[in-house]
Amino acid sequence: MKPYRSMLYVPGNRASWMEKAASYGADCLILDLEDSVPDQEKVAARSIVKSGIVALKARGQAVNVRVNPFDTGLTLDDLEGILCPELNGVCLSKVETPADMMQLDALLTHLEKRNGITPGAIETPLACETAKGMRNMYDIASSCPRVKRVGLAAGPGGDAARAIGYQWSKEGTETLFLRSRTVLECRAAGIQYPTVSSWWNIKDLEGLEKDARWNRQIGFRGMTVMHPTHVPIVNRVFTPSQEEVAFYEGLIQAMDDARKRGIAAVTYKGDMVDEAMVKTAHEIIALARSM
Repeated sequence: MKPYRSMLYVPGNRASWMEKAASYGADCLILDLEDSVPDQEKVAARSIVKSGIVALKARGQAVNVRVNPFDTGLTLDDLEGILCPELNGVCLSKVETPADMMQLDALLTHLEKRNGITPGAIETPLACETAKGMRNMYDIASSCPRVKRVGLAAGPGGDAARAIGYQWSKEGTETLFLRSRTVLECRAAGIQYPTVSSWWNIKDLEGLEKDARWNRQIGFRGMTVMHPTHVPIVNRVFTPSQEEVAFYEGLIQAMDDARKRGIAAVTYKGDMVDEAMVKTAHEIIALARSM
């Protein structure tokens, strides 16, 4: 499965913005029917989003849609209005329990069958933005086969900040536990490419890059961003550099040479390396090739 280094939100009521969005370079676009669309425009936005999905997919763009949560009474109508074979995934807001995700799975299965789409073809990425959702992350991610991606909300002033009560800072220390725990829970659940939404400042691109590098060090493989100018920076940070790839290719070669001499560990670039490091090297190289 290809990782998403960058995911960019696009309001679902803005057809012209969707048309432009394919040129920004984001690995995935999230067409939004929830927070960024006024209540009076949500119904009309469904057809705009569906047309946008088809057009964007024709240009090779991966597309997810964020639908309104169950407690709004809009979820089923959203799904009926946007479902099509070109849709990659549906993100349901405020998922808190495995039962929530299984309910979404049941609705999608019914609609897929009705629309001639292979059941299970549409992913349901998990967005963790409430305390209960974060607490149940592993159970939700491991209970539904449609959940192949998980994203943590850790930005300023949004649902997550309100739910947890943290005061956001550029340093991000107040969400270090949440970020680290997300990576751990995802890996334990078999989710290889966790992502995070943690930087919303449009103008501070230096701060964005620092935050992105920190996220990658923690173990995230991508970020959800709020502005097109963020996309190239995030893509660059989360793409293994040529120097990294060359380092790991050399490590693999060094271990191959060591095996021929009957040695299970060897010094490479000043460090002791063994078979565990070779597995890591192959993983990083495979990640680079997928991008």
